[in-house]
Amino acid sequence: MTVQVEAMPYRHVLNVLTAGPAVRLARETAELVLVDCGVGLRHPSVGPALLILSELVTNAVRHAAMASPTIKITYVHGPDAFAFAVHDRHPYQPALFGAVATAPGSGLATVVEMTMELGGTAVVRPDNDGRGKSIWITLPL
Repeated sequence: MTVQVEAMPYRHVLNVLTAGPAVRLARETAELVLVDCGVGLRHPSVGPALLILSELVTNAVRHAAMASPTIKITYVHGPDAFAFAVHDRHPYQPALFGAVATAPGSGLATVVEMTMELGGTAVVRPDNDGRGKSIWITLPL
């Protein structure tokens, strides 16, 4: 799948505290964004997308809270794709595809496997200063 996130016309941003309620807020916002963009919640990619998003936000809450008191979730939608990113200011940058080989069954491995099964992409984009990152997931619709 080769979709340029920058070219997608719809963009929504949610900033939340790096705490437990962030997961629910991220999912609810994703549902609102999808409906607003004309994607029905019964679309076959929506359930997996919400699960992937939940896992990424949960990881940020569990592992980045000390270094990143807030996280930013960006939602982007175009005609044939939905993308989202979870950004935190923790410097660790996971090897997404390494998780499948080294930690099968882990949350991050599941994220990568589900994304690939849906024909999507998963990318870690480091901040310019190296002290944070965004994990971008792009899924076809």
